Amino acid sequence: MAKQPNLMSKKNQIRVNKKKKTDAGLSKSRPKSKTGFRPHKKKTDETAPAKSDGLIRLNKFLANSGVCSRREADVLIESGAVSVNGEIVTRLGTKVKPSDTVFYNGQKLRAEKKVYVLLNKPKDFITTTDDPQKRKTVLDLVRKAGRERIFPVGRLDRNTTGLLLLTNDGELAKKLTHPSHGVKKLYEAHLDKPLTKADMVAISEGVVLDGEKVIPDAIAYAGTGEKKEKVGVELHSGQNRVVKRIFEHFGYKVVKLDRSVFAGLTKKDLPRGKWRFLTEKEVGYLMMGKQ
Repeated sequence: MAKQPNLMSKKNQIRVNKKKKTDAGLSKSRPKSKTGFRPHKKKTDETAPAKSDGLIRLNKFLANSGVCSRREADVLIESGAVSVNGEIVTRLGTKVKPSDTVFYNGQKLRAEKKVYVLLNKPKDFITTTDDPQKRKTVLDLVRKAGRERIFPVGRLDRNTTGLLLLTNDGELAKKLTHPSHGVKKLYEAHLDKPLTKADMVAISEGVVLDGEKVIPDAIAYAGTGEKKEKVGVELHSGQNRVVKRIFEHFGYKVVKLDRSVFAGLTKKDLPRGKWRFLTEKEVGYLMMGKQ
């Protein structure tokens, strides 16, 4: 993974949690290897490749098919929503062969290979898998990524640009979007007027949105800090439109918003509107939760 660019001026930076080390240019980076990754640990038996007989657990088959995470698959199995070779299966731990026919919700499933696509989203594309109004979606930009059915991890507003991960790995997607995992995101917001230092301090101390106090991990004027209407915000909240709502709470309008870092991934060498596959090291980095 590439080293993240330093978008914030250290002089103007406000650190919120000194104990947390971030690597998005807002604080000192954690030690990394020359490749930017920590040594890849061996997987446990639960995530190890299937044995030579080809049998895998049914919940893993469902997760590999992009239906949901393995834990959610257990719930579906116990509820009787899954059938194997025409018979409803409710026993957890059931194993299936590649030749078995598995149905969920009336749809035949197949275990797809895992695909991880990083997109630098442009404006005017909505983050959804389908749109009844026939507007442009992010899937239109990644059609050539393969035949596997991938979906966006989280959301970006139609006019918000920047990094968006798409995958058919339901388990990883849930991990990256659940608030308990604290996945870091770095945004650069262009406001309709300069942000005062007093408001910046107030934002750094936390804003209550929908009954939840959202505290940015860091906030600073972008670049040299001369243009105080450009502000960098690092946070891990998963609330909808959280950055725009934070500034709206203090009377500012976000006229442009770009996500430059997501879970340790950056936009380096990825032009707007383009995409690329994640490397094995990047996928391993995400799996280990070292964002």
